[in-house]
Amino acid sequence: MKKKTLKWIGIALVAFVAASLLSLYAYGRFAESARGPASHALDVQPAGTPLDRAISPLTSARPDEAGIVILADNLDAFAVRAATARAAGRSLDLQYYIWHADFTGNLIYHELLAAADRGVRVRLLLDDMNVHGSNSVLAALDSHPQIEVRLFNPTRAREGTIARGVELLLRFFSLNRRMHNKTWIADGRVAIVGGRNIGDEYFDAAADINFMDTDAAVIGPPVKQAEAIFDAYWNSASAIPLSALVDPGPGALDRVRASIDAGLGSPRALPYLQRLERSPRVRDLMQGRARMHWTADAAIVSDPPEKAEGATPQPDWMTPVLVEHISSVRRDLKLISPYFVPGTEGVNWFDGIRRRGVDVGILTNSLAANDVMAVHGGYAGYRIPLLERGISLYELKPHGSPGASLFGSSGASLHTKAYVLDGRRGFIGSFNLDPRSMNLNTEMGLLFENADAAAELDALYARKTGAAISYRVELVDGALRWHDDAAQPPKAWDREPEASLWRRGAARFIGWLPVESQL
Repeated sequence: MKKKTLKWIGIALVAFVAASLLSLYAYGRFAESARGPASHALDVQPAGTPLDRAISPLTSARPDEAGIVILADNLDAFAVRAATARAAGRSLDLQYYIWHADFTGNLIYHELLAAADRGVRVRLLLDDMNVHGSNSVLAALDSHPQIEVRLFNPTRAREGTIARGVELLLRFFSLNRRMHNKTWIADGRVAIVGGRNIGDEYFDAAADINFMDTDAAVIGPPVKQAEAIFDAYWNSASAIPLSALVDPGPGALDRVRASIDAGLGSPRALPYLQRLERSPRVRDLMQGRARMHWTADAAIVSDPPEKAEGATPQPDWMTPVLVEHISSVRRDLKLISPYFVPGTEGVNWFDGIRRRGVDVGILTNSLAANDVMAVHGGYAGYRIPLLERGISLYELKPHGSPGASLFGSSGASLHTKAYVLDGRRGFIGSFNLDPRSMNLNTEMGLLFENADAAAELDALYARKTGAAISYRVELVDGALRWHDDAAQPPKAWDREPEASLWRRGAARFIGWLPVESQL
């Protein structure tokens, strides 16, 4: 009986491997035939569009420098995207890991449609992992003659969870690699990069939990770098035109227009439209009067699309670039990583930095604030080793500041990915310090050296690690303690604060599983 069981298990494994290989081969043939024609960023003009006229005088006066505006306010981040879409007259190149077809996602879709109606070329590249369920909206947009949508590393199965699930299983190793980049490029003049996706929770519009996120708007030479990165992904073998996967059907674009216009006319849209019209920061940016951090040392760095195809890592990929950059720190390192799984190698690396006399502080999510419980399970076991090495550790509380959300949300989760070195150098991007960002997903971000920009990022770190927003974690007699210094009287927890017994148990169980490489 035992031999018979083993025989059938062996047959099943062989059949699964054969089916996986056949699926990979069939997909490769499909992807090769489905690839769209190559296209590239359009040349800028001195005064061809409103953005040209606003930004060209600034960059002409400082031809070798980049201007940086840090966007830590969620509503400002929405308004800058909407405003640059409204001002665009030539091109919008947009690359995102997540774009929800929700309230704010549809408001920005409206701006893309309006731009396309004016003749603006819109290229929208989305990772496919989170697209399922919004094909009708995207396919309708793709039917517009000025809009093209491509999906990165998509499944061929578009409808039904069973078919999609089978393909995910058969192509697990290839589909496990995702495009995590976030880029918004308007007219080749402004690039917005960072950790923020498109959706209600990224713009203070979710009813339950909103993300604390940060990205940066940049003008000058880094915009060309962003365009080159976008073109590399857009023209890669992994980017498949949506038109090769779905058919929108007759009248789809008209139906989407009507639906989006209805949302735009709703009372809920009013705060966003008012912010778009009244925000002094956005108005100053669009009129070329924004206070920017100018520096000759700024660059947008990225993994290549080949990383998602399993190519051999190279020295100019994100992980080695950031490791080299951080390793040069001399005085203090302040790091924000919402999904933080350093591994033993990472703990030893931080230990080496500490042994040089560098102060190291890290902010991540508490269990109650983390929207990916599995990641917290992978992180939890490294807290004691980090604290034993003298690293300061803070965890975000699961509730936001009163009045922070327009729609009454009281929940908060950290989503900013950034660090600041020695009060003069910094990074804002999509990169988490975890195995998935290092080894599986493609990432990008902005590296810069500028004392004022670093000071702004430093102040952001100080605010987010303050007692009102985060717990201070420390070791007391070898055991973890979470200090809520804002409570009256101050309170110390000896277990994961504000997390249910079930959530604590589930995170601990996940921490025992051999899944760290996937977190």
